[in-house]
Amino acid sequence: MMSKKRGKSGKGITLIELVIILFFIGILSAAAIPYMRGRSDASKWAEGKAIAGSIRTAADVYRKGKDKNFDFSGTTLKDLGFTVNPNQPGGDLDGKFFSDDCFSIEFSKNGDYLITVNATKSTSGDAPSTPQQMTFDSAGVFLEVP
Repeated sequence: MMSKKRGKSGKGITLIELVIILFFIGILSAAAIPYMRGRSDASKWAEGKAIAGSIRTAADVYRKGKDKNFDFSGTTLKDLGFTVNPNQPGGDLDGKFFSDDCFSIEFSKNGDYLITVNATKSTSGDAPSTPQQMTFDSAGVFLEVP
């Protein structure tokens, strides 16, 4: 008994083989897309953390330049020397994924501070989706805010 050859050369791919290959590609894509989305958000947050680090440096310099009895409450980003243009481009804290509106600083009376980075306030349109907010304290600790 003779076996049938596929096509003229005997080389080729059947429809069922093609469907199986597409099925495996679909499974791999379904697993990879959420992972890559998380990596994308992490890389976007790297920008936010870098800008918060600049704010921290300015806050430390500002704090060291004041008398030990100075009341820091009410100190703003403008007091630290940053040009901030709410809802407009061109501020010192504007980046690709974060805008000036995303950053705030709150000083306690004694000079400790908390920098808040809120991705939901970004006007860039391409801010990270998770987490929505992080804080950066005067000790240099980043925390995600649920």
